[in-house]
Amino acid sequence: MTSALIVIDVQNDFCPGGALAVPDGDAVVPVINDMIARWQTVILTQDWHHAGHSSFASQHPGTSPFETMPMPYGEQVLWPDHCIQGTRGAAFHTDLNTNADLILRKGFRPEIDSYSALFENDRTTATGLDGYLRDRAIHSLTLVGLATDFCVFFSAMDAKRLGYDVSVDLAGCRGIDLNGSLEAALQTMRAAEVTLI
Repeated sequence: MTSALIVIDVQNDFCPGGALAVPDGDAVVPVINDMIARWQTVILTQDWHHAGHSSFASQHPGTSPFETMPMPYGEQVLWPDHCIQGTRGAAFHTDLNTNADLILRKGFRPEIDSYSALFENDRTTATGLDGYLRDRAIHSLTLVGLATDFCVFFSAMDAKRLGYDVSVDLAGCRGIDLNGSLEAALQTMRAAEVTLI
């Protein structure tokens, strides 16, 4: 068991009808369920924001969702309020198989966003996932989930930077594609030798 399936943020708010819906986001659910049934080690991540999170456009008067603004840790996309702790939007998609070894919640620090399953957006504050994987001698990761060009992308790049063998199964992913972000993410992952399936 040296490999793991990492399922990124398949939550109601990222699916059709949600506050930050990824186009066709719910189409990943049957694909991922089939994968979960075949993997021995499965880890789910869950975006888990406080109401009033600093990444929400609603917290910055005069801004709109999808604008960017500088934060102490770098440029931040301002999002619609989403995945607020304990709400239906933050819950996993109803049809997702949540039989997992670990559910990791991220983005719970009010002052910093967290796209990656491994680090907050400052790229240094760890989520604890790396330690968990190393304790279990897992060195190969396959990533799926939402969205390809944000949370999946940052998770893949951080995992590669930490020395993991990283694959992204695109059949189990969908992207937001904000101003060309999807193609840019795919090109960057290929250049970093992330395997795209």
